[in-house]
Amino acid sequence: MAFGADELRVLRRALAVALHPVPLADDDVRECLRLAASVDEAVREAGRLRAFLFAELARYRDALPGTATGYLERLQDALAAGYDPRPDDLAALRTLRGNPAATAVLRRCQALAEQSVRSRLAERAVPVPAPAQEPAPRRARLLALPGGRAADAPKPGPAPQPKPKPQPKPDERPVPKPSEVFPPRRKPVPPPEQWAVG
Repeated sequence: MAFGADELRVLRRALAVALHPVPLADDDVRECLRLAASVDEAVREAGRLRAFLFAELARYRDALPGTATGYLERLQDALAAGYDPRPDDLAALRTLRGNPAATAVLRRCQALAEQSVRSRLAERAVPVPAPAQEPAPRRARLLALPGGRAADAPKPGPAPQPKPKPQPKPDERPVPKPSEVFPPRRKPVPPPEQWAVG
């Protein structure tokens, strides 16, 4: 974006007022508003131009391989305008590998795509606060060597006694075992064979 001499004069005055606030005359306010409107229009026009450029790039990409030269020119213009290469562009450039210009653009696009992916991942990553620096623990001496901490080490106490099982109260009946409630089944005895008298 280029500013004319009058626009630069207005911009310089606006910056001076921003740094050292003083009341502005009505004419100065109107000129600042006009300059702001011109800048907004230039930004909108740049957005429209980028959208047209990216749409034209897609049309040339869809018409490959017949439009290889035009596609490469438009892709380089789009990259200069801040275009992030898409997977379709990388695939299209791989089909044009026989062309030295396409190979050079492919290398550039791969580097830009990798950089774009890394920046998106860095934006998504949640910053983890660094842990507070703690002093390094002192090295303990070996306990098996004379002069170690064996003498200072606490001696193991007696093992804790297991808790005794609660005894049933005298007025409570003990719970019967399953074998007492359901005695084992006995195999049925076959009936005695009857001999036929003949």
